[in-house]
Amino acid sequence: MEIELKYAINSKETAMRIWEDEELKKMEEPETRETVFMKATYFDTADYDLCRNDMAYRVRSEGDRLIASLKWGGKNEGALHTREEINVPVIDTHPNPVTFEESDIGRDLIQIIGGKPLRPIMETQTERRRFRIDTQISILEVSIDGGTIATEKGSRPICEVEIELFSGEQDDLLKIGQKIMDKYGLVSEKRSKFYRGLELLGER
Repeated sequence: MEIELKYAINSKETAMRIWEDEELKKMEEPETRETVFMKATYFDTADYDLCRNDMAYRVRSEGDRLIASLKWGGKNEGALHTREEINVPVIDTHPNPVTFEESDIGRDLIQIIGGKPLRPIMETQTERRRFRIDTQISILEVSIDGGTIATEKGSRPICEVEIELFSGEQDDLLKIGQKIMDKYGLVSEKRSKFYRGLELLGER
């Protein structure tokens, strides 16, 4: 399960201040700070069958890696997002539902698609600056994202920070998130990038 906080950032200057935050640097795990360029394509049928079954199928490049992801059962409470997720390394960007067939949800995916072709419905291009922190209770990853969500019906900028719980306690995640939100005047981002793309398409 993926558990993370999302906050909208109001400017590039604020994003840089979070990146350079001295309090976070004191908790930073050595050699985890990096910048990676990511391009993600989301797929669905022409009838949006996956969307209507609360599923998202994505293939994302992260540097020289390609990862296919299937997400489902998402929910959020303010900035807190939780959802089930499967990630599988792949060798090309072509969507292939068989990638997930060894899981129950993968077999559900194949049944929902029913042999219909999958087509790209949106693309995100993101520069992600990230590092991990150790609170002595939990391991968290702080990611500062800038980029664009693009669909055939328009585009929308990305400027946000995500804090993902890798191990430890959810309460610790919430405590760190609240500190960053208060310090930098951030606003809870209740919508995932995928959801914002669906809004552009008129599917939300």
